[in-house]
Amino acid sequence: MNYILDQEDGTLYQRLYRNLRDDIISGTYKHGSRLPSKRMLAEETGVSTITVEHAYELLCDEGYAEARERSGYFVIFKEKDGFASSVASRTARETMHSAGSALNLPFPVLSRAMRRVLSSYGEVLLSKTDNKGCLELRSALKNYLARNRGIHTSEQSIVLGSGSEYLYGLIVELLGRDRVFAIEAPSYNKIELVYAASGVQYEMLPLKEDGIDSLSLANTKSDILHTTPYRSYPSGVTASASKRHEYIRWASEGGKYLIEDDFESEFSVSTMPMETLFSLSDMDNVIYLNTFSKTISPSVRVAYMVLPKRLTEIFDRHLGFYSCTVPSFEQYLLLELIESGEFERHINRVRRGLRRDRGQKTLS
Repeated sequence: MNYILDQEDGTLYQRLYRNLRDDIISGTYKHGSRLPSKRMLAEETGVSTITVEHAYELLCDEGYAEARERSGYFVIFKEKDGFASSVASRTARETMHSAGSALNLPFPVLSRAMRRVLSSYGEVLLSKTDNKGCLELRSALKNYLARNRGIHTSEQSIVLGSGSEYLYGLIVELLGRDRVFAIEAPSYNKIELVYAASGVQYEMLPLKEDGIDSLSLANTKSDILHTTPYRSYPSGVTASASKRHEYIRWASEGGKYLIEDDFESEFSVSTMPMETLFSLSDMDNVIYLNTFSKTISPSVRVAYMVLPKRLTEIFDRHLGFYSCTVPSFEQYLLLELIESGEFERHINRVRRGLRRDRGQKTLS
């Protein structure tokens, strides 16, 4: 074991987590094997046992390992056909459902930001923005995604739209109606409705407790998989670490694409949100989607997608003429919330509350 924990982004426990995760994925620590004790790992890496404990907790939250009472931490990640489901993830989903409107940005914060936007931008708000959306907002999103989701992209690859359904339709136009799409069963009903209305062929792949059924995925005739790995609605299923890597392997051949719907991932109770398929894949074939309707308010009908590099130029050439469907005021409002730090402070407040609620449920 030769982990170098300096000269990297993130805190010490995040760096240690990434080293351990990479060793688990590569097979250095195989499925079922016991990870080093906290004390041993702390001595070998020169960090505190608390740092090691935080790294191990994150591995458990991500589905790479599990803690066994009086025995230590064991690897549950499988390279192929794996199953890794944690009680913590299920508890987190239950907490999410009970939280309701408490997840929305507080109205006083939102109203103050609205007044600042009106005062600062004035008649600029009456102007049409770039077809992909306000460049300043796309730049802020680029930086936000790099900080919080491990997604490194450019402003040119980010496209704004008035809700996820609008972007689903753009994706059909982008990838072509001759493609076969696959979606989770059950899934958010508007995903199926948009594909049906677009006249594309699609298959329903059944969900198991850790994600899409492996046999169904292997046998599908589709070449595009639309998945919600963080928390599929309405089932609440979260794809395990093994399953996420299975999706990436599936899409690695034959010109396939993954559409990653990352709805609600910001409110993960983990110390760091679950890794995205976009950041895990090195195939440049993942389209990332997210929305502000849960993190800010259902009335804020703003979603965005991050295109892989190979599709960005194709989008510009064939669909770049579409005007942005998000009003300028809402775009500058989001810019204000992100650049002022209010958006991330709200996310962190909610996540702390959800972790506190989970801890209280565990003790009761």
